[in-house]
Amino acid sequence: MAKSKDISVVIPLYNEEESITELCKWISRVMESHGFHYEIVIVDDGSTDNSWEIINNISSENGSVKAVKFKRNYGKSAALNTAFRCSEGDVVITMDADLQDSPDEIPELFKMIKEDGYELVSGWKKKRYDPLSKTIPSKFFNYITRKITGIKLHDFNCGLKAYTSELVKSIEVYGEMHRYIPAIAKWNGFNRIGERVVQHSARKYGQTKFGLERYIYGFLDLLSITFVSKFKKRPMHFFGTMGTLSFIFGFIVATYLIGEKVYINLFLNERARGVVEQPLFFLALTALIIGVQLFLAGFLAEMISINSNKKGDYLIEKKIGL
Repeated sequence: MAKSKDISVVIPLYNEEESITELCKWISRVMESHGFHYEIVIVDDGSTDNSWEIINNISSENGSVKAVKFKRNYGKSAALNTAFRCSEGDVVITMDADLQDSPDEIPELFKMIKEDGYELVSGWKKKRYDPLSKTIPSKFFNYITRKITGIKLHDFNCGLKAYTSELVKSIEVYGEMHRYIPAIAKWNGFNRIGERVVQHSARKYGQTKFGLERYIYGFLDLLSITFVSKFKKRPMHFFGTMGTLSFIFGFIVATYLIGEKVYINLFLNERARGVVEQPLFFLALTALIIGVQLFLAGFLAEMISINSNKKGDYLIEKKIGL
């Protein structure tokens, strides 16, 4: 019976032909020096350079390297999600392919999972070699994320993280949600989340694949994941509550206006202003309509949630060792 693997090192990449060979050799040196039984799972996210040919060569020399190539570029979340499904290690380590994450950190991350009892350990690049145009927005982004999620991490976007196998097999990462895996993990019941200061190296080859727009998308993704995580299984709780409050507000205002007109006409014998002549009536009518629409939206979302079990499927062009 084959020995189970201690570690799966997961590497999502897109056009990293210059760095992937050096990274795999570095990982192998660290693993062999510590006696780990390991595998390297690479997901080529539709690269247009020679990355896949180089991965083929690496795999032919190192049987621990497995790889998947997407038909097109789906994004980092899709690559991670696919790699998580393919991984066999007791501990899963993720890192970027650009050599900014150091494989020398792997043994300590592994120890924090196996010996210290953490389910997720996130790297913190406390000292960064990035320009201020990246570090300042990053600090603000991480501050907002900490406040919203309640998870006290300094660097949510760090690619160097360690997970238990149970965790990565239990979550679904989609869209651009790779930044919020700690939040997804927490909302799925994995609360033992830790942090470790890790080394950050300046980018050695090529250029970053992300611009400042990632912070805008990141904030929108944060709102999305917060909503989905809290109301995915009970959308009626959100839409139904908002719809009910809106309907009640509209009903009370409309009833008041109609009652006021009846009172003035019947008991004071005066001519009251027409209900439809008052702007407040149209506000009440709008609230009634919105309330009904929100309630129906909640009902439909509830039906979809109950009947839908669809998972993200990505077109895989080639595989190695899987």
